[in-house]
Amino acid sequence: MHEMILILDFGSQYTQLIARRVREMNVYCEIHPWNKCPEITPNIKGVILSGSPFSVREESSPKPDLTNIKGKLPLLGVCFGAQFLAHNFGGEVLPSSIREYGRAHLSYVNKEHRLTKNLTDGSQVWMSHGDTIKVIPSHYSVIASTVDVDIAGYEIEGEDTFGIQFHPEVYHSFEGAILLKNFIVGICGCKQDWTPESFVDETVSRLQAQLGNDKVILGLSGGVDSSVAAVLLHKAIGANLHCIFVDNGLLRKNEFSAVLDSYKGMGLNVKGVDAASKFYAALSGLTDPELKRKAIGKVFIDVFDEESKLVKDAKWLGQGTIYPDVIESVSVNGGPSQTIKSHHNVGGLPDYMKLSVVEPLRLLFKDEVRRIGRSLEIDDKILQRHPFPGPGLGIRILGEVTAEKVRILQEVDSIFIEGLKEDGLYNDVWQAGAIFLPVQSVGVMGDERTYENAVALRAVSSTDGMTADWCHLPYEFLAKISNKIINQVKGINRVTYDISSKPPATIEWE
Repeated sequence: MHEMILILDFGSQYTQLIARRVREMNVYCEIHPWNKCPEITPNIKGVILSGSPFSVREESSPKPDLTNIKGKLPLLGVCFGAQFLAHNFGGEVLPSSIREYGRAHLSYVNKEHRLTKNLTDGSQVWMSHGDTIKVIPSHYSVIASTVDVDIAGYEIEGEDTFGIQFHPEVYHSFEGAILLKNFIVGICGCKQDWTPESFVDETVSRLQAQLGNDKVILGLSGGVDSSVAAVLLHKAIGANLHCIFVDNGLLRKNEFSAVLDSYKGMGLNVKGVDAASKFYAALSGLTDPELKRKAIGKVFIDVFDEESKLVKDAKWLGQGTIYPDVIESVSVNGGPSQTIKSHHNVGGLPDYMKLSVVEPLRLLFKDEVRRIGRSLEIDDKILQRHPFPGPGLGIRILGEVTAEKVRILQEVDSIFIEGLKEDGLYNDVWQAGAIFLPVQSVGVMGDERTYENAVALRAVSSTDGMTADWCHLPYEFLAKISNKIINQVKGINRVTYDISSKPPATIEWE
């Protein structure tokens, strides 16, 4: 078992950032809900307690059992985690006189301490709390302060247990990575050997042990996630992997044939299935986003069920599920985070489908998947493809999905994406696409009045999809693309550009 850092999640919006920062140091970590702590095995080198929207003073606040952790393993409490370690072991936490949220600066830091060495006085940190630690137990000692918070960091004497009131995982804590490295490498002693190459070796070995000589059905989409999952599975089980690419009628223009061609020469056994009519039938009359997602997911399952019966003795369904899919669909492993939306490739299968699920990328972020893909020497044309939602254009058409709306949106999307490539902007954008709006507007073409549809263009920058900023594309580019769309796509007379970031918006509109 690879050495790892265990992160106990109390529902903080920043918990996933902690995981990303740990992994950026080539150290593996996992997030688990505070109330579902896994067995403490020898490979767990340290534990981090996350922040939380709760107050430790609330009767209903999380109260983890740290019996097998505190004093036995290196332990770092962040924000709520630090308050919990103070409040529940003899200290006092009270409401802050002024809620501290945002930038703060260290006014004191113990530069000789193992956790805070190499931090500088005045260094900016990020605060996000309504309570503050007023009194620490007698065997605790302060190792960091800010102008407004005397106890911004502490240690428990005689233990490798520490608490910090600020968030080292966020970008605005300028030296947060130094503190985390002090804890993870210096105190926990992690070797920093979790690399793409080690992930491939360990995952292939695990898949071989898990699957044996069983046959696996895998749904390919042409995107990064399913492609990397396919190559990993192929590396593990070879010809026992049967890939299926389904045309759900909701793909980008000409994508079905283009994707099938892209897998030539990769040695994968891929079958194309035209199931567009089944998806259109299931979507008829539906306007609610969740109902559309569920309908699309159900048809995917039905199609795979039909296709799996054509592969004798198939026992597994392979999926390219990644960590953000899991986090957004269900609270991390059943934890306290709020569900935002469902994903068609996350969760269990219906009882009638006699396949078990195998998800080799389930605990990886998108940027990690790309690094794994490069180590597997997958073509950059596949690895650099923008993410595309599993439900496809079905969730980029607001309202009911029809074949005519799909045709119009495919044309709009093609002009936008090809334009990004032609102007050298494609690789500067993490994800881009067009949205068909349930809006008609008055326009003028020639001397005639028009009353046609509107579309929104969306382009964001991100690393893993958990947060995203809208891209500041050049006005000249947007003007050119808008003009092309209105002139070339019959049925569209208005183009808008989405300048919302995530949060508070999501990347997709549905």
